[in-house]
Amino acid sequence: MGNPSFPQPEKQKNRRRHGLMLLFFLLLQPLIFNRMAEAGEAAITNLILARNDQSLEIHLRTEGAFTPKIEAAVQSGVPVTFSYYLILESPRRFWRFSEIKNITVTHTIRYNAIRESYTVTRSWEGFAPHETKDFEEAKRKMSSLSSLVIAQVDELERTKPYRLRAKAKLSEFTLPLYLHHILFFLSFWDFETDWYSIDFIF
Repeated sequence: MGNPSFPQPEKQKNRRRHGLMLLFFLLLQPLIFNRMAEAGEAAITNLILARNDQSLEIHLRTEGAFTPKIEAAVQSGVPVTFSYYLILESPRRFWRFSEIKNITVTHTIRYNAIRESYTVTRSWEGFAPHETKDFEEAKRKMSSLSSLVIAQVDELERTKPYRLRAKAKLSEFTLPLYLHHILFFLSFWDFETDWYSIDFIF
């Protein structure tokens, strides 16, 4: 009788990888079918403008961004990024608007299982790390902007009308390389708020 054949290490690795991808796909299936139930839950609920001697600042809060699926992803160690889009406009003739500023800022959260802590970095703060063991505090950091300068006072005209629009969305997941080819399915985890707008006279 010939010697029994055993799977080579590389074949074993491939089988294990394929098994992980299949498991991941199966876990995604309920997320796909539940997307409609979760769609539209995230929204910007508060947008405030504040002026000082030098600049015009905004304060913003988003509700409903952390769905159970996104929370689970964070807890498993997957870095998650939210993007905020801010557009400052000035009205022109025939209901058209002229864009003055177009700003995008990002917030990223990472969970460290060894330290049992969450780190939030925000682009408009120079990516300075905010570390906390309180998940609720980390979510508040991810879901809000505070004292973000949208324009300098000398860039705006007195007694002129303006409009500020804001939107938030889930920007990206960072996955292991062998799962990147099914990144398409993560679109079913996405949230994207409607545009929130505020009209004001400077």
